[in-house]
Amino acid sequence: MTPRLLSALVLTTALVSAQKLDPIQWKAEAPLAAAPGSTVLIKVSATIEPGWHLYSLTTPRPSIPTTFKLADNPVFASADPFQLKPELKVDPNGAQAEQYSGQADFYLKASLKPDAPIGPVTVVVQVRYAACDDKQCLPPKRKTAEFTLNVQAGAAASPSEPPAGYTAGVGRTEIPAENSGAEPMPAQPAAPEGLAQFLLVAFGLGLAAVFTPCVFPMIPITMSFFLNQPQSTRAQQVKQAFIFCLGIVVLFTGMGLAITAALGPFGVLQIGSNPWINGFIGLIFLALGLSLLGAFEITLPSGLLTKLNAASSGGGTLSTLLMGLTFSLTSFACVGPFVGTLLAASVGGDKLQPALGMASFASGLASPFFFLALFPSVMAKMPRAGGWMVRIKVVFGFVVLALMFKYLSIIDAVMRLDILSRERFLAAWFVLFALPGLYLLGFLKMEGIKPDEEVTVPRLIPGVAFLIFSFSLLPGMFGGNLGELEAYIPLAKETAGSGSSSTGGLVWMKNDLAGALAKAKAENKAVFVNFTGYACTNCHWMKANMFTRPEVNAAMRDMVLVELYTDGTTPEDEANQKLQESKFKTVAIPYYLIMNAEEKILASYPGLTKDPAVWLKFLAAGKI
Repeated sequence: MTPRLLSALVLTTALVSAQKLDPIQWKAEAPLAAAPGSTVLIKVSATIEPGWHLYSLTTPRPSIPTTFKLADNPVFASADPFQLKPELKVDPNGAQAEQYSGQADFYLKASLKPDAPIGPVTVVVQVRYAACDDKQCLPPKRKTAEFTLNVQAGAAASPSEPPAGYTAGVGRTEIPAENSGAEPMPAQPAAPEGLAQFLLVAFGLGLAAVFTPCVFPMIPITMSFFLNQPQSTRAQQVKQAFIFCLGIVVLFTGMGLAITAALGPFGVLQIGSNPWINGFIGLIFLALGLSLLGAFEITLPSGLLTKLNAASSGGGTLSTLLMGLTFSLTSFACVGPFVGTLLAASVGGDKLQPALGMASFASGLASPFFFLALFPSVMAKMPRAGGWMVRIKVVFGFVVLALMFKYLSIIDAVMRLDILSRERFLAAWFVLFALPGLYLLGFLKMEGIKPDEEVTVPRLIPGVAFLIFSFSLLPGMFGGNLGELEAYIPLAKETAGSGSSSTGGLVWMKNDLAGALAKAKAENKAVFVNFTGYACTNCHWMKANMFTRPEVNAAMRDMVLVELYTDGTTPEDEANQKLQESKFKTVAIPYYLIMNAEEKILASYPGLTKDPAVWLKFLAAGKI
């Protein structure tokens, strides 16, 4: 039995055992009778076994708040929950949480519908909650509690306000539509943060790919196929364009699904730090970059293209769909770098994020074709393909080679090769971003620009921009901080017992939690634990831009700092990941903890923040 299979079996067994525990029981009661249009109080009580606790309606995340909802019924129009003041304690995941122990009573202030049917009705209260003790939290559960209410006209009024001391649980009246598994801590967001932003950027990359030399010249050829069909109506032309675009979307979405299926959901989450995957992407970028610079031409096998072209020239829906597939394959030499970047940006997202990203990218790539089918007169105003397309190809080749170094730097960091240092990485970027600037200004002689051709404004502006960006990298080679760019480049190397100026001069212990705890005990300090990764862009950003702020830096110097890497290839990295997963129920990075020398969690913070006030509040919660 392989170690991964054994780990999965142990985890499954633990979850099954946890599901058998049931330390909290619920019951609901209400007045025996109520009149239509009146308001009644429903009392919902939780009996909690000794040693266990329940969270309040208003406890902050990552703890699991208790939520109530009335199942669909013909009687009640709404129900608002109320609770007594809970106890504020530190729960097993290290966060401050509002808790109840022993017995917890809640009230639901429910309004009967004016037209509620007369007679008895069974009302079901749905509750979602999590039970925790001092060592563990069970997966969130859903339970129901029932009571019978007799709706009758003229029924005596009952109390409609909760007892003194109860306050409203604002915003906690609905049960979230979440799975019944263990509640995860907030995961590392995709880059850019949030699925909506990620899909928007993917769509934008698709639009940008339209202007590459493999795609743009195909627009008039493709559109003439739709618009010059004999005896075709306007509706048929639009239909053919839609089917063509569908072929593009199908291919790229299928590619994303294939990657998800091949790697599995956990493999997708690890794609950003896997040396083999990054090496493969790096080789693809090298080949594409050299091809764009004219070293050789990448083409699909002629036999495959011949068959696809023959199949797509027969007319009809299927032929048009195949034409979209053929177009996607023939354009891959130019859109490949966009696709590789997009897949790498899927790290830490949902397991379907690669497929969703590919679908959004393909929609952006296909949208101009559909737009021009709707408004064919616009095509006459579009610029013609010419020398400017060759210049874009050359510039794009240099950019692709620069992006290749990003993937090589991940391999170097994860495998601890210490070959591609920060200084060498930035030197490579300095050269590769300066070359397109020199090329556009006419100093580098390559195809697309004639020796005696004047520098025009459309060449001058991007050429100067490339040179400005290139020279702005130089301070980073000498210890300077490059701001937002720090998330994507190697951090400065720190020698044992000393800190780098580009990361605030803080001194970090690496993969040695036991040593950090011992040092904290000797110095009577708290321990700041940083679960981090070599390929984690958010981790790099926090270390270079948040930890270096003077007020933050000063607060963190009072603690023993230790980094626990979880995405490397060594036994230490695997042990750190197991520790994070088993004790804190998450493998997302970055994940920050502050504990004392006895390993008592004082505060925790998952993910990235760009608000110094929020971070300082977290650090203050961990003071001893």
